[in-house]
Amino acid sequence: MLRALLVVAAAAVACAPAASLEELRYHDQVTVAHGEMFEGTTIGGLSAISYHPGEDRYYVLSDDKAQHGPVRFYTVEMPLRDNTIDELRFTGMHPLAGAGDADAEGLAVDPARGRLYWSTEGGRPDGDGTPVTQPWLRIAGLDGSAVGEFELPANFVVSPDASRGIRANNGLEGLALTPDGAALFAGLEEPLYEDPPALTRITEFDVESRKPLGQYAYRLEPAPAGRSNGLAGMVALSDTAFLVIERAGGPGPTIRLFRAEIGAATDTLAMDVLPDDLVPMAKTLVADLSAAGGPVPLDNIEGITLGPADSVVLVSDDNFNPAQVTQFLLYSGLRREDAG
Repeated sequence: MLRALLVVAAAAVACAPAASLEELRYHDQVTVAHGEMFEGTTIGGLSAISYHPGEDRYYVLSDDKAQHGPVRFYTVEMPLRDNTIDELRFTGMHPLAGAGDADAEGLAVDPARGRLYWSTEGGRPDGDGTPVTQPWLRIAGLDGSAVGEFELPANFVVSPDASRGIRANNGLEGLALTPDGAALFAGLEEPLYEDPPALTRITEFDVESRKPLGQYAYRLEPAPAGRSNGLAGMVALSDTAFLVIERAGGPGPTIRLFRAEIGAATDTLAMDVLPDDLVPMAKTLVADLSAAGGPVPLDNIEGITLGPADSVVLVSDDNFNPAQVTQFLLYSGLRREDAG
């Protein structure tokens, strides 16, 4: 049962340790009943999750476009015991100031600075006269207050005629803060219109200056027949390595986790169009959640974070659809290392 609790936040940690993968193993899941209410909002559309180790709680973003409550994030407590989820408790709901009806997709908590980073995809309405909306990458307090905004690359725009830039509803989808807190990485769900069809972009931002530092191409796997495959979420293992969710939606979704490494990848920040001969990020399949032995049910997984000890926690976006499910998944298999 979901219930509210009054909790006192612990002191924020200076930085999180880096991590490397051993073997990712599935253990447990908890689902939330469709239509479950919390503080006057419908729980659903959970598009991103980020763990705050100093508070031992999770920050979970909803991509509800102000239809079932304000654009918001929740705080969640989820004690783990013997590789099981002992209990799931929603403890707070926080509207994001100045969000309007944004399509919020990416989230990363910065424990050292006591704030979070969140992103929207931008949108292009289908002939209804509503203005085109542009993507953004913003900074918020842990209470949802507006703190600031990052400068996006010039080509990260939604064009009115779908001729260039970000594909509507396929923009800034995944955010990952490095363990030292110095850099924030943001991944596009799908390639820009002008780029090759399988190459999307992951951009590095300097947290202090709030400007882009670099950018790297990430090659998406071929999509199952009749569906599209995209980058749905990411989390940093180190300053140069990440766990990335690739998701092809629809009934019986294909969900895969890859370890991606910058390595010798070409810096594409100054490239208006990606050439075919660039060096993309290196990647290795870590887990196919859709394969036998994985979670049942398995739905639209969009969020990933490194939890306590060696855990990895994922969350699904049910799209507020009664035929889908909101689920929190528990995996293990990380080895923590010194960040330096």
